[in-house]
Order: sequence, then structure tokens, then C-alpha cells
Amino acid sequence: MKKYHRLFAVILFLALVFAAFELSGLRAHFNLEFLRQQIIAHQFEGLLIFILLFSLGNLIQIPGWIFLAAAVLALGRTNGGLVTYVAAIVSSVVTFLAIRLVGGDALRQLDNHTIARILRHLDAHPLRSIVVARTLFQTAPPLNYALAMSGIKFREYLLGTLLGLPLPIFLYCVFFDYLEQWLKLR
Repeated sequence: MKKYHRLFAVILFLALVFAAFELSGLRAHFNLEFLRQQIIAHQFEGLLIFILLFSLGNLIQIPGWIFLAAAVLALGRTNGGLVTYVAAIVSSVVTFLAIRLVGGDALRQLDNHTIARILRHLDAHPLRSIVVARTLFQTAPPLNYALAMSGIKFREYLLGTLLGLPLPIFLYCVFFDYLEQWLKLR
């Protein structure tokens, strides 16, 4: 049972963060239009709010594409993509540090053959594994949680995140820009 203490601590931490957002009413503001309006209405402060909301949203399972769409709609494909890239990096780092603080390397403590096999692969090729995972799953909160509790070094996590996010963010930017033009939203 002691093996699961850190895992339970992470679940409790995430439940408390989620409950705080729900009870405060802040979660209701995690939508495309609110985010877009914040960026447009407050250029510098809006960007800081955007990065903060992206970071907090990642902790409570808000998909990153909502933030990307808001940035592209407010700032255009290039600037929206750049802002989202920075926000995604900050968000991933915040999630990693928070979950690592609470959960440590909890996944390494579990007696599970599948997890052990995945961790061996991650240990053998940490950078490549993280780049591929980021390219496929971007800033998906479960990926962030798992990587934080895997015991990998922060340096490898950060470098893999920096290298793995540009391609999917670029593709999403092109998609949302095309969708915006097709729907004539601007």
C-alpha cells in the first residue's frame, strides 16, 4: 500500500485544484471566446493571463487546442502560434514541477510489467521518447503527469518538450487559420 501513497497524493492534489476551480467559478471562463477576448482586450496583461490560464487549465484537463485556437483567432497564425508555443512550454513546466513535487517518481514504485517496460524504453531513449510523445499528444495532461512521475530528469523533459511541440502547434495553427478563413470569423 505504501507504494501508492504518492500516486494517491497526486490524485488528491488534482482533485483539490479541480474543486477550487469549479467552486470559484473560474472553470466557466475556460472557453474559446473568453480567452480570445482577454488576448484582444489586454495586450500584455492578456498574454500573461493567457499563459496563466493555459498552465492552470493543463492541471485540470482543459485541452491545449482551445488555447491555441483562441490565440490564432486573436493574433493570427504566426503570432498566435508563437504565443501558444511559449504558453505550452510554461504550462508543461508548471505541471511537471507541481506533479513531481507531489508525486515524485511514483510510477517507478509500482509493480506493473507494462509500466516497467515503458520506463525502460524511456530510460534508454529519453529525449526521443519525449519528442515523439509531445508530437503525438502535445500538452495532454495525462502525458505531463506520467512524465513527471516517471523520474526522468527535468532537463530531458524540457528539451523534449521544446523539440516536440513546434510541429503539432504549426499544424494546428494552419488548421485553425484555414478554418477561420473558411468560416469568415475575422
